[in-house]
Amino acid sequence: MCAASVNRRRILGLWLPRLPTDRIERKSPGPSVGSPGESSRPPRVVAAKRDNALVVVACDACATQGGLMPGMPLATARAMHPSLDVIDHDPHADAALLASVADWCDRFTPLVAFDGADGLLLDITGCAHLFGDEAELLRMLTTALTRQGFAVSAAIAGTAVAARALTRGAPGRIVAPGEEAAAVAPLPVAALGVSEAIVRGLCRAGLTTIGDVLARQPSELAARFGEAFIAVLRQATGEDDAPISPRKPAPDYVVDKRFAEPVATTEVILPTLLALARLLIAAMERSGKGARQLTASFFRSDGAVRSLVVEAGQPVTRVEVVQRLFAERLDALADPLDPGFGYDLIRLAASRCVAIAEAQRGFDTTAHQAEDVALLADTLSARLGARRVVRYLPQNTHIPERAALAVPVQHCPPDADDAPWPARADEPPLRPLRLLQPPEPIEVLAGVPDGPPAQFTWRRVLHRVARAEGPERIAMEWWRAAEPGLTRDYFRIEDESGTRFWLYRDGLYGREVMPQPDGGGQPRWYMHGLFA
Repeated sequence: MCAASVNRRRILGLWLPRLPTDRIERKSPGPSVGSPGESSRPPRVVAAKRDNALVVVACDACATQGGLMPGMPLATARAMHPSLDVIDHDPHADAALLASVADWCDRFTPLVAFDGADGLLLDITGCAHLFGDEAELLRMLTTALTRQGFAVSAAIAGTAVAARALTRGAPGRIVAPGEEAAAVAPLPVAALGVSEAIVRGLCRAGLTTIGDVLARQPSELAARFGEAFIAVLRQATGEDDAPISPRKPAPDYVVDKRFAEPVATTEVILPTLLALARLLIAAMERSGKGARQLTASFFRSDGAVRSLVVEAGQPVTRVEVVQRLFAERLDALADPLDPGFGYDLIRLAASRCVAIAEAQRGFDTTAHQAEDVALLADTLSARLGARRVVRYLPQNTHIPERAALAVPVQHCPPDADDAPWPARADEPPLRPLRLLQPPEPIEVLAGVPDGPPAQFTWRRVLHRVARAEGPERIAMEWWRAAEPGLTRDYFRIEDESGTRFWLYRDGLYGREVMPQPDGGGQPRWYMHGLFA
């Protein structure tokens, strides 16, 4: 195959080969390799059950120097090192740590994708010049992660497959566009990231390096290993490409501020956020856009990242609104921002933008009421949480608990004001305004099984019925579910103290609920609401 660069994309591959053991050592750091106390510490491995056998998943530096490697049986590793320190594999903790590393990598590019359980792919196209050049960016990334306690392998190439292969076989390489084929040729076929069955099949055929594979005809390889393997080969050599799948969508607009020395005081952080808001609003204004969602990210010097998200019901086009929303969000934090040793990067991004239309403003004082209400809702949502400030929208159903849908006020459709509610009569309401969710079971004593209750016990309190109205019969919506449920008979009940309740019998006696000879088979009763 001949290599030909099809684009100018640049991908940085990042591999953390000892991620499980690095995670453990970062929590309880021990003597480093080569230190005076290193020889006294036993080798450490992480093991997991694979195919009903315990195998080594990851080795620390001491275990690697002792001849251990991932994939070997744990029994063999114990035979080589009887004092071996074995820790159970925790894939969820490893995934969480990899996600935190990916968050930290957002400082270099917003396009970060996962590459298996221990790697990342960064699309740095057009980003390298912000850090000097590709070599300087690679040095900054690897140096910082090494300082944080990770074993790191990284490389840069024109495609994701080539970058991944180089991180496994030739770390530190920066391959110029069009030179991917020559760079990956000496690497072992396992560096391609294909299945173990394909790797074994190639090795049995004597094809141990990627160059050996490239020397064979594509038709021969496709007949044996499939067209998908040929596509991987073409991507490894730069003849073809496939975009990475970023873990987060790229923001519409983003501005950031880098500090030569980390900052940790509120007197610096808040003015910086305000200055970034001015730049962001100006950039959106030139495009006629407003922000519906804003994200402020604080990158600590030790690798931790904290993000704050605020939403707005109306597009944000003023700096004062941004300042007000984030001030409320910061004041409402149960766990305040911990700067640690300080932030070396603060970023403000417009995660979701919409086009805005300029409207003619008059002298009517009521013309701005909708904007004032929307701003109030945004402020409350920033302090209390978007899910706690809701608006009820009517639904076309006769089921009481489904008659109104609680929607966060910031997510209401534009025509929410036009939604028709049932007209209210002058007489007392037939249903309470607030319902119990879910309905609470009660014990009822009735004159006849299908009649109104004479008394009932709710929350361990006995209520004697003075008046009863009903029943109001409501059948479930059989067309929405395979088992729609039982028919309900609702009663408006007033007890001797004057308190009014709304309760129902679940199921029709003798039709949906059949009596039993032992006295069982009685319908169940539920309390669904109270009248004011």
